Parts: sequence; C-alpha cells; structure tokens
Amino acid sequence: MANALKLPVADTSSEKATWVASPSHAFYHFGTSGAAVAAASSITHPLDLLKVRLQMQMVGQRGPLIGMRQLGLNVVKTEGLRALYMGLTPGLVRSVFYGGLRLGLYEPTLRLSEMALGSPNILTKVVVGAFSGALATAVTNPVEVLKVRMQMGRLTTKGPLQELRKMAADEGLTGFWKGAGPEMTRAAVFTASQLATYDETKRLVMRWTSLHDGFYLHLIASTVAGAASTIATAPIDVVKTRLMLQRESKLVGNYKNGLDCAYQLLMKEGPRGFYKGAFALFTRVGPQTTITFILCEQLRELVGLKAL
Repeated sequence: MANALKLPVADTSSEKATWVASPSHAFYHFGTSGAAVAAASSITHPLDLLKVRLQMQMVGQRGPLIGMRQLGLNVVKTEGLRALYMGLTPGLVRSVFYGGLRLGLYEPTLRLSEMALGSPNILTKVVVGAFSGALATAVTNPVEVLKVRMQMGRLTTKGPLQELRKMAADEGLTGFWKGAGPEMTRAAVFTASQLATYDETKRLVMRWTSLHDGFYLHLIASTVAGAASTIATAPIDVVKTRLMLQRESKLVGNYKNGLDCAYQLLMKEGPRGFYKGAFALFTRVGPQTTITFILCEQLRELVGLKAL
C-alpha cells in the first residue's frame, strides 16, 4: 500500500518534505487522527454522558454520591436506552476536528521543535502536546458546550442546530466559549500527559523488552497513557463541566471564572468534589485512548504513514 501511494516512510527527511508539499499527505495525516478519535468516541459516548451527570451531582453540597452503575440504570429506566447517546452528533463532529488537530498537530510541531532545538526530550513533548491540545480546544469549544448541554437532557429545542441558535440569541457569542479557559487547560494537560506518556512508554518498552512497534506495544503504551491522562485531568474536567452547565444548574450562582469555580467547589463540596465522576472518566478515557491510538496507528500504516 505504501509503495502504491508512493509515500516515503523510511527516509525521515523525505517524509518531512512530502508532508509540507503534498495536500494528500496532510489530509491522511489529520484525517487518520480525526477518524480514530471519532470512532473511539462513538463507542465510549455513554460513559461520557454518565461522567458529565456524575460531575453535576450535589452541586454546592456535600453528601453521599450515586455510583456510575446506579446512575446508568436510572437513566435507562427513566429516559430510555437512547438517552445514553444524547449529544452524540455534536460529539462526533467535535471528535473529527478536535482529534484531527490535537493528534495531527503533535508530530509536525515536534519536528519543528527538533529542527530548532535538537533532539526532543520529555519536556519538549509535554510542551508540544499542551500546545496541540489547547489550540484544538480553542477551535472546537462551541461544539463541546452544545454536547454537554445535550447530555444533561434539558434542552428546550428540537435539535443541535436549533439549540445553537437559541444559545446565540440568549447568551451571545460569549456563550459558545463558556468554560473555554478550563477546557483549554484540561486539553493541554490531557494531550501533554497522553501523547508524551504514549511516546515515552513506547520508547522505554522497546528499550527494555524485545517488543517492536506493533499491536502489543501500542496496547501497552495506550493503556499507560490513558491512566496518566485521567489522573492529571479529572479536577479540571469537573470545573470545565460546571462552567459550561451554569445555565442548567439552579443550585449555584454564576461563577466568575475557572478559579472562582474551583474555589467554590473546594469550599462547598470539599476536595472530593474535584473527583466526582472520576471513575466514569477513567472507564471512558482508558478504552478511548487505547482504541484511538491502536486505530490511528493501523490507519497510518494503511495509508503509508510512519507510526506516531
């Protein structure tokens, strides 16, 4: 397949030139990333919905929390099985663009830093990952706001497009970027921890074991990356969700910003409040990370691109 497409994969300098010069190569590069993230998101979307609802439990209060299993049963019983897929359409749209940019920007940006600073180390990979994640989120935040609002099941309109018009009329353009600060921070930390951990785990496993680049190596590295990114981003994810859903919660007033939201959450709900929905987040991010990287690596091999 690689020979048929005439995309050089062995000569790094040739691939650099090809990536810059060939629109088809760029399309494959970003397209494989977006397709992999969208496929993984479609599988784990019900877990994402449960995570959002768990994060909105007992807002502004302390007390016993319902578990993910019980919440899932309640949703199916009261709203039906289809309710688990509320917000899927904007979720998939976001995944294609967010995933394409977040993963797609990492490799070329890392190459630019290599040209400027020499061989990249773990710190360079963290910074490059943070940049890729933050930029991707800045572009796709409006769709994320729409997705989490649909996941709460409290829309007063008939669909995503009508809700977007209502948001613009009621809240202005600023409504589309509610929670953008924490979301960009979360995406920066998530991408930095995920991609840097994935990259370094692959390198270390190949150094310490007989495994070569392939399915089992991708499986190990993506599992480690999923755990690392969940631990790093759970508190920021709660703050982001609370900001985006201020309109939906009558139990809290308007947060001034992300720091104010974090402060109120700590004072009213305690440190445990930052980890509401953390298990649901892990059960979503773990499999999603594994599926994303394995599928992305397979798609890249299929179109003649080298491994991440």
